[in-house]
Amino acid sequence: MSRTALRICPLCEATCGLTLTVEGDRITGARGDRADVFSAGFVCPKGATFGELDGDPDRLTRPLVRRDGQLEEASWDEAFAAVAAGLRPLLEEHGPDSVAVILGNPNVHTVAGGLYPPVLLGALRTRSLYTASTVDQMPKHVSSGLLFGDASAIPVPDLDRTDHLLLLGANPLDSNGSLCTAPDFPGRLRAMRRRGGRLTVVDPRRTRTAKLADRHVAIRPGTDALLLAALTHVLFAEDLVQLGTLEEHMQGVAEVRDATAEFTPEAVAGACDIPAEEIRELARELAAAPTAAVYGRVGNSTVEFGTLANWLVDVLNALTGNLDRPGGAMFPLSATARAPRPAAPGKGFALGRWHSRVSRHPEAKGELPLAALAEEIDTPGEGRVRAVIAIGANPVLSAPDGERLDRALETLDFMVSVDPYLNETSRHAHVVLPPPRPSQSPHYDFAFNALAVRNQVRYTREVLPLAADQLAESEILARLVLCVSGMNGTDPAAVDTMVIDGTLGKAVADPHSPVHGREPAELATQLTGRTSAERRLDLMLRLGPYGDGFGAQPDGLSLDKLLAHPHGIDLGPLTPRIPQVLRTRSGKVELYPEPVAADLSRLRRAVFERPAGLVLVGRRHLRSNNSWMHNVPGLRGGSNRCTLQVHPEDAARLGLADGAPARVKGDGGELEVPVEVTDTVRTGVVSLPHGWGHDRPGTQLSVASTEPGANVNQLLDGTRLDPLSGTAVLNGFPVQVAPAG
Repeated sequence: MSRTALRICPLCEATCGLTLTVEGDRITGARGDRADVFSAGFVCPKGATFGELDGDPDRLTRPLVRRDGQLEEASWDEAFAAVAAGLRPLLEEHGPDSVAVILGNPNVHTVAGGLYPPVLLGALRTRSLYTASTVDQMPKHVSSGLLFGDASAIPVPDLDRTDHLLLLGANPLDSNGSLCTAPDFPGRLRAMRRRGGRLTVVDPRRTRTAKLADRHVAIRPGTDALLLAALTHVLFAEDLVQLGTLEEHMQGVAEVRDATAEFTPEAVAGACDIPAEEIRELARELAAAPTAAVYGRVGNSTVEFGTLANWLVDVLNALTGNLDRPGGAMFPLSATARAPRPAAPGKGFALGRWHSRVSRHPEAKGELPLAALAEEIDTPGEGRVRAVIAIGANPVLSAPDGERLDRALETLDFMVSVDPYLNETSRHAHVVLPPPRPSQSPHYDFAFNALAVRNQVRYTREVLPLAADQLAESEILARLVLCVSGMNGTDPAAVDTMVIDGTLGKAVADPHSPVHGREPAELATQLTGRTSAERRLDLMLRLGPYGDGFGAQPDGLSLDKLLAHPHGIDLGPLTPRIPQVLRTRSGKVELYPEPVAADLSRLRRAVFERPAGLVLVGRRHLRSNNSWMHNVPGLRGGSNRCTLQVHPEDAARLGLADGAPARVKGDGGELEVPVEVTDTVRTGVVSLPHGWGHDRPGTQLSVASTEPGANVNQLLDGTRLDPLSGTAVLNGFPVQVAPAG
């Protein structure tokens, strides 16, 4: 007998509501939840195949422990005993920095991934933290930290009210959005155009999003920062700057004017390959729009000037009066965020508080570049990384020079991987701890609600129960915390109790808190939830900006109230939050921070530099999300293929034929990949998607391995980084291409 159940989709940043069809212990269907307050029934091909991914027969169901060189199934107690025995001696002898933590993309798609890694890092006290952010979004965190004093204060385009969207390096018709949570992003763009709005897309490829645009600017890859600097120059030169209500909350405007004075449209036109007059038109259109937003993503983050490009995105939003106003770029307010405090100067944001051991890369937001992990493992000497805890991470495919990292992981003294698959990275682990299927886990979007284009809150409990020999992901990660703390065997609920007690202790001591002066123990007894993780969620909701404050606001949010609204609760459109959101030392938007000023000399030199040959860019597929969805049969084929896209003119010049193999060579290596001749990519540019290369022995990815594709990151040696954020340059790097053989 079948039934239906609600589930928020965990497969990309859109966070669409799903209605699942359940038969026994299987998910047999998935469609959009029309009553969902945020997604209103929208679903993409990934969400429609939720059941296939959930029931993937290659998913691990029991822990694996390495014995005599082989990974073998073990009990949970045996697995955690092995983790404690492997990590504790290393921590005691070599210190916390000898254990590296790698957090992958899937962590932001689960409740446990949002709650427990910070506790783990607090228990470890390691500075050896590596995440997917430094192959994706770290430039945005750094620029937001420098501008607003908070690396998590990321403005998003107010899509439902804007009149003009200037979009750079993003393809939301395929990606569904990134650092901008918007179910049915395509529908929202079409609605903008129907109400008379204008869409401008800057991208070296004529993507599906570019085809929808009023204007497509086929920029030369890697030059976004030059274009944005020139747009800024035009605003000042033509007296188009209009700060509006934010003028009193902003400093550094004159300094930005002086710093961009030499980036005239004529100066950057050659490097960007965009006519100077078109650059002026872009600036004038942006300034003339009733409301407008500039939005940049992976294509202008994973480049040589990633932080400068992201900085200039919000400089333009500010100078046109569109920062923090309806229809512009605004700051969402999540239900589990800290409740607003009175506006006041903060501690600000600092870069380079410590450095990596080998290449001396500065930390950013507490993280070191993922591209530097291999050398931190395989370079002998005091302080080298000897153990790794990888949670939902596959850096052998996602980081530059995966071959070197592959070899380095093999030399570790110990490695534990929390992963549902035996993939290219987890195959090196001494212990593999598999989380349950998505249908067996609850879902709340801690990260993506803080990036949503409309404030809302939704929570769905697990659809299917755990089997007798399974552990919830929250228990797995809590027990991992206990292992590194020397407390293996303690009740894992103790981890959550510690967090709850600590949070309530701070809250009752805070004069701005709704529970100021109350007893923490009494408040703790009021928390509800079937699990300790749910009690933590209840705590965050009740102390959050819309919370009931444990009775102080009777109509406010709590877990019980949220459970009574299974399709979610709409919290309204985004509202202005400056100056309250600012945490800079000045208490203002610091438009010209010192690290940016120091890095502009590199950008000035780039005006005179041109790539000698072809440059490579990545691309996103609608039916894929990094490397972890290539094992779903229903998502293979169609456009979701690993091909090298080449413009017909370049193909003819190089002797490349459609469908024939080509040899591609970069700084770090070379690979062979089939050619796809297409005029959707501009001349001088080739495109290869990321996340492929499923051809290593010892993995258990039966579908992905049938068409493994080529790992584009193997073309890189890890030395090309944006210096401010440590983000790998994955777009706009030079390659040589020739027919294979």
